[in-house]
Amino acid sequence: MRKLLPSSLTGRLVVTVVALVAVASLLVAGAVTVVMNRYLTDRLDEKLKDSMGRAQHAPNLPRADGDPDDRRPDAGRGQDVGLIIVIPGKPGSIITASGGLPQISTAARDLLAGVAPDDEAHNVHLPKYGSYRVLAQQGPDGSTYVVGLPREDVEETIASLIRWEALLALGAIAAAGVAGRVIVRRQLRPLREVAATAHEVIAMPLSSGEIGETVRVPAELTDPDTEVGQVGGALNQLLGHVEEALDARHESEQQVRQFLADASHELRTPLSTIKGYAELSRRTGRDDPDQILAKVESEAGRMSTLVEDMLLLARLDAGREVDRRPVDLTRLVVEAVDDARVVDPERQWTFDVPDEPVTVTGDEQRLHQAVTNLLTNASRHTPPRTTVDVRLRVDGAVLVEVHDDGPGIDPSLAPTIFERFVRGDSSRTRASGGAGLGMSLVRAIMHAHHGTATVESTPGDTTFTLTLPRD
Repeated sequence: MRKLLPSSLTGRLVVTVVALVAVASLLVAGAVTVVMNRYLTDRLDEKLKDSMGRAQHAPNLPRADGDPDDRRPDAGRGQDVGLIIVIPGKPGSIITASGGLPQISTAARDLLAGVAPDDEAHNVHLPKYGSYRVLAQQGPDGSTYVVGLPREDVEETIASLIRWEALLALGAIAAAGVAGRVIVRRQLRPLREVAATAHEVIAMPLSSGEIGETVRVPAELTDPDTEVGQVGGALNQLLGHVEEALDARHESEQQVRQFLADASHELRTPLSTIKGYAELSRRTGRDDPDQILAKVESEAGRMSTLVEDMLLLARLDAGREVDRRPVDLTRLVVEAVDDARVVDPERQWTFDVPDEPVTVTGDEQRLHQAVTNLLTNASRHTPPRTTVDVRLRVDGAVLVEVHDDGPGIDPSLAPTIFERFVRGDSSRTRASGGAGLGMSLVRAIMHAHHGTATVESTPGDTTFTLTLPRD
């Protein structure tokens, strides 16, 4: 069935319209034909009943048992042409247009004699005479009278009506096909324009590079009150989502490239150092390799730390779940500050925590690493005698704030402070070089705990804030 229908939507709609018109024409024609046939038959039955009354009472009808030539000169006058009078056992007659009364055949008489006298009209086909509408009644003298009128006029009228209905139906179907094609094509023109926009997007190079903004369906084709407008609006939304996804992919690719370049640069330095000391040892042939091995071990440890940090970032970026256990954040903050005091006694370390323990659900080791990274960042990028204050408070969520009164962060650096391999500039003097992964690890750890990491900085007032959901 599907193969018989056109493949295009226009063709299918036109075929549907034509089919509906054809079905409607057939139903209307059938109904009109049935009604007209019933109307004409009812009129014929009325004439038939009138003829039956005149057949039983008219004095100028011939005697059925007499000689056909023995009739009054006005026999048959005033009667309907085709009036049949039959008395069982006697010959029957038919009145002709000229008033004649020729005797009907025995076969026809037998057919008429078989009509039941039930006062209901019946259709009877008489050989040589055609189709008649026949009515039989019992007369006052006990004889059965059968009268009939020809159906020729009714049949010709119905046949003529059917021919006209067929011609009109064919004309309506042809007009519906032509008009339907024109109207459907015009109504589907906006849909073709929407398709043209989609094809234009397909032709664009989207496999690589920055995409930017693609083409859009015109605003007049995005009316939500119309079906085509809904398609156009949905396509525009889809194109917007595709653009965002492609731009995010491009940005991610750029970040990966930058990450690989930065990681290669960070690893190149310790590798070059190890290679240099190994070559120095081979060339000089020194008997005391302890100094060389110590340096190699130091650089290997630096590489190991860098690789571990990158591996942790990769795991967190992949969405690997962290450990989910109750963590006493109050104890964690206090211990981190105490460790910082031991490692860096040149700065003043203070903390402010609630009297009651603050507990969150998460990975204690990772949360400790996040707080320690913030403290290490403050130690590296602030001058001696800087005060670093760590505050833990609950305000809807759990907040860990690391505040220092150092020189602050360069405004141009603040938006990217949590990116990978980003280091502070000279305004935040660094005691020892780092790989620039500490802040990116803080953000990744917070994200894994469904929290956030933010920073606000002005000269003399820098605050890093870790926000964690409260249990």
